[in-house]
Amino acid sequence: MAAPDGALILIPLLVGAVIVGALIWIVWLGIGVRSREPGPPSADEQPRLPEGGAVHEVSERREPDELPLDKQGGLNPYQLHGNLPNKRSEDQRRRRWTPGHSGSFGGGGGGAH
Repeated sequence: MAAPDGALILIPLLVGAVIVGALIWIVWLGIGVRSREPGPPSADEQPRLPEGGAVHEVSERREPDELPLDKQGGLNPYQLHGNLPNKRSEDQRRRRWTPGHSGSFGGGGGGAH
């Protein structure tokens, strides 16, 4: 450390001034970018509900169609193209967990011991 005492004080001050100047420039640049962006939509541009009212979620049980079997006994993943079609299940009752079981690992149930 052969630097004079004045340099030891001056260097951190210069580095701090450069950092503060860079931060001020970045904020100024961000304000300019923000001023060029479009404003929020007006009340007329807001989305509206459809004529029939709100659209509700449909929940139903689906069953996959059977995979066609070839002479090897099934299809490999590379032989499947896209999503396989499925059909509506005839039994629409919601599946429930087995009574007396928690339905999840570590859920606090007694378990099947």
